[in-house]
Amino acid sequence: MGGFCGVISKEDCVTDLFFGTDYHSHLGTHRGGMAILGPGGFQRSIHNIQNAPFRSKFEHDVCRFSGPVGIGVISDTDPQPLVMFTKFGSFAIVTVGHIENVEELKQELFQNNSMQLQYSTTSGMVGPTEVISALIATQPSLVEGVKYVQSKVRGSCSLLLLDDSGRLYAARDRWGRTPVILGKKGNAMMALMESCAFANLGYDYVRDLGPGEVVELTPEADITLVEPGPRMAICAFLWVYYGYPASSYEGRNVEMTRYRCGSALAKRTPTEADAACGIPDSGTSHALGYAHEAGMKFARPFVKYTPTWARSFMPQEQREREHVASMKLLTIPGLIKNRRLVFCDDSIVRGTQLGKQAAKLYSEGCLETHMRIACPPLVYPCRFINFSRSRSVYDLITRRYIRGREGENADVAKYTDPDGEPYKQMVEFIREKLNLTTLAFQRLEDLVKAIGLPQDCLCTYCWTGRDVSLEGCEGCPCGKCKV
Repeated sequence: MGGFCGVISKEDCVTDLFFGTDYHSHLGTHRGGMAILGPGGFQRSIHNIQNAPFRSKFEHDVCRFSGPVGIGVISDTDPQPLVMFTKFGSFAIVTVGHIENVEELKQELFQNNSMQLQYSTTSGMVGPTEVISALIATQPSLVEGVKYVQSKVRGSCSLLLLDDSGRLYAARDRWGRTPVILGKKGNAMMALMESCAFANLGYDYVRDLGPGEVVELTPEADITLVEPGPRMAICAFLWVYYGYPASSYEGRNVEMTRYRCGSALAKRTPTEADAACGIPDSGTSHALGYAHEAGMKFARPFVKYTPTWARSFMPQEQREREHVASMKLLTIPGLIKNRRLVFCDDSIVRGTQLGKQAAKLYSEGCLETHMRIACPPLVYPCRFINFSRSRSVYDLITRRYIRGREGENADVAKYTDPDGEPYKQMVEFIREKLNLTTLAFQRLEDLVKAIGLPQDCLCTYCWTGRDVSLEGCEGCPCGKCKV
């Protein structure tokens, strides 16, 4: 994934940009960057944040940068921001998303001799942000270029673009799979992806951009240059896992949604247990909702050691990721021994970590481990925002089971029906594989209700295989879709 922040002000913007970008650090662990337009032109810095947080890497840059407008990014893809030199003059750009057809777009640009750009990166590779910049440069204007990008990209691409005259543009991806949110403070405007940054920086929420909308920001207001498109398909997994608890997207708060998810799990799949517990971090919120609904005690038999351990998915190698994840979780034996525990977690991807956690619980004397998952089984790898780093569809424990049962060309769709026998057998296989007492997944209708948006406005591809961008939208009441 990744996240970005852009600020334009009548005063110096660097402090707000620095902290606004930092509030996106949970979305990526690869590179961080800022570009500020000052009196002498662009000032830019990019740092590796794989082994140190954004804030510590950039604290010295804050002292030497100055200017009224800038953009910042936490990137899990390529080094950003880029500063490009084109027929439009120079501009700085950051992107977030997943370009499924990036190689196809590269070839098209090379064949048309459109990749003859001077660019400023910290690697010799042609990354997705450079491809997006080259696509923009093929069009008559920057705004036409951003529109062209949205028409060409398969997947998603939200971006911020700052030109050398000080104009700041924000664009949400064509289907609105990722959020872009506007805030205002006096004579300053901010565009970002995590609304939790607004409060502590003194900004008031203004609005969410619509799907495919492009705006120009000034210190006083936002000006729509490209109207929102006809359909929104925002990623539902934002609320389940990778969105920050204090943030809201389309007016739906993450933490409150997770409480409702836990409550729904308790109603539909109750169990006898001594306490409800969460797998840190996001599982904790779901467990609080479960405990409240079930009238059950909440306990923390797992605590997370965060001062020095990076996020579990940061290392490139799966073995190292698993090692980091297991080292971070510490047990509280007094809350485990001779107890029956129901655990809530956001999802099961490979199942490796959860199996190890169950084994650790039993070794500490746990009598029963009941697992409740806040979303349906992940059956299709994400094609649109790349929220996971799975290199193969068979990284998913569900797909390994389906392949083992039916081979490579199985009818996967039938395993998404929670009332069907194939689904039930798959869940039982996962329960046995992970050595759990009981296992239940959230039903999609309960998750949709917990979020509070119509299902037709949500991307649920990873659970259903349904790509709503290929469908019509009839009578959707969300207000974002234009029928």
